Amino acid sequence: MSELIANRKHRQELLKGIIRDIHAGADVEEVKDRFADLLSQVGPGEIGEIEQALINEGLPVEEIQRLCDVHVAVFRESLDKKLEAAVAPEPAADPLHDLKESNRRISALVDEIRSVVEKIPASADSGELQAQVELWAGKHQELLAVDKHYSKKENILFPYLERYGISGPPTVMWGKHDEIRAALKEVSQVIERAREGAAAPQLAAEIANIVLPTLNDVAEMAYKEENILFPLCMETFTQDEWREIAAGFRDPLAEVYSSREESSGRKSGPQDAIELDVGVLTPEQINLVFGHLPVDVTFVDEKDEVAFFSLGPERIFERPRAAIGRKVQFCHPPSSMGVVEQILKDFKSGRRDVAEFWLNIKDMLVHIRYFAVRDSEGRYRGVLEVTQNITEIQKLTGEKRIYDYES
Repeated sequence: MSELIANRKHRQELLKGIIRDIHAGADVEEVKDRFADLLSQVGPGEIGEIEQALINEGLPVEEIQRLCDVHVAVFRESLDKKLEAAVAPEPAADPLHDLKESNRRISALVDEIRSVVEKIPASADSGELQAQVELWAGKHQELLAVDKHYSKKENILFPYLERYGISGPPTVMWGKHDEIRAALKEVSQVIERAREGAAAPQLAAEIANIVLPTLNDVAEMAYKEENILFPLCMETFTQDEWREIAAGFRDPLAEVYSSREESSGRKSGPQDAIELDVGVLTPEQINLVFGHLPVDVTFVDEKDEVAFFSLGPERIFERPRAAIGRKVQFCHPPSSMGVVEQILKDFKSGRRDVAEFWLNIKDMLVHIRYFAVRDSEGRYRGVLEVTQNITEIQKLTGEKRIYDYES
């Protein structure tokens, strides 16, 4: 048996069987007891590989996402031992140093918030209660910055995993991110009700049923990153890819500009001119035009891969260099994938040529339009996404016909 377990491929088949048993309702503790020897040999990267293999074999991503916390519980003992045995790289040499530091701050903040909210139900008087609530509110505001931490993974790390065919684990993790984001919004509402004087029994119930589970989810996500995602990335990426990723962490757009400069290698001149259907422009002029448009433009080719995006002064949705060549489906949260797929399907079939949405985002009313791009013979060549902040446009009334300096 030990010889079979040592065989990685055979071991993974056994592990997939364990996961399937869990999804069929097997008791987690019983599984851990039955397969203790096998589970003790699982490496961090293998969990992601197993989940990807199961998705490839037809297990829905949503099902993996639903029980991914249970998967971690099964493998936790093995992961903890391997984490203790691992030799930590020097901070300067660790491409994930900033994310790991962020995780340490997040974990410490979760512990601080947990300590505060657990005292609230026992607060002796309203003055003490409100003081604890305000302390909690301040720390919760800090915790909301976890959204930026998750976005770095979604927009910079995940595209590189997808290039290796590892799309399942990132999709599952992104889904968990969105669950946490939604839960944190609920916690914000709990805090507002507490500030308005919510009854003690109601507040105690909401802390137990909403707040503490959310804190546990945030802590569990940090654990999954340290023990599953990061080791998987370390096993997968090349040194050149890590350099690109490090640049993306420092500034998501830095590498876009750098890449542009390197590709030109000389000053634009007439010899660089590109003849268009109407007019002639140099690459520099084309970049200037797109850079000054009051809209964000993204072009996705017929293979569903992001081929271009504009670099306007204030992009509404972040588009790092890593988005180029990425399947557009993976540039959106899992909850939006179905809509994206349907739009692409309708555009390719000719059923639709335009799709549009308008959303309230960060005090902006954002208008998003998708246009099917077809060549002169009507063949589908891709989709153009145009995004615009129309908040001020919505305020326009009457007419303006005179040029002045008041606006």
